[in-house]
Amino acid sequence: MFDTMTVTKAAAGLFGTFLVLLLAKWGAMVLYSVDGHGAEAAYVIETESSGESADGEEVVFEDMLAAADPEKGAKVFRKCTACHKLEDGANGTGPYLYGIVDRPVASAAGFTGYSASMQAHGGNWTPEAIDAFITRPSAYIQGTSMSFAGLKKPQDRADLIAYLQTIGN
Repeated sequence: MFDTMTVTKAAAGLFGTFLVLLLAKWGAMVLYSVDGHGAEAAYVIETESSGESADGEEVVFEDMLAAADPEKGAKVFRKCTACHKLEDGANGTGPYLYGIVDRPVASAAGFTGYSASMQAHGGNWTPEAIDAFITRPSAYIQGTSMSFAGLKKPQDRADLIAYLQTIGN
């Protein structure tokens, strides 16, 4: 049925493949090992936390909002234009944002796409509530139909809210 040469070739192919995989694994372990580089990370990526400044002191949202730049907020708003409009009553994929600051939640006239969790949330869109929502919408109101990932930089959020305060308020 099989002669010894065929069996030898099949075994050599199998063992050769196994050897190549072992060598690749060994090479990857050498290249990407984190054990042998000491206790400190070789490269640290600095990130800005939402509640602290670079020197470690607590940042107060009201102070950040008071110093915010509405012109920079207009540039940040470009991320929102895919779904939201600023004209009064002009709904898009999302509700219009004209006069959003201090407006009741889920109350844009003519917009019917609010999720049940957004309608049940209640309250008003205060600057603090907007800040918490646009940080990460799905974490602030679970079940929201807004699929935006959020704005991570506190200054961007403050600038955007300052800009929204100038629209219709």
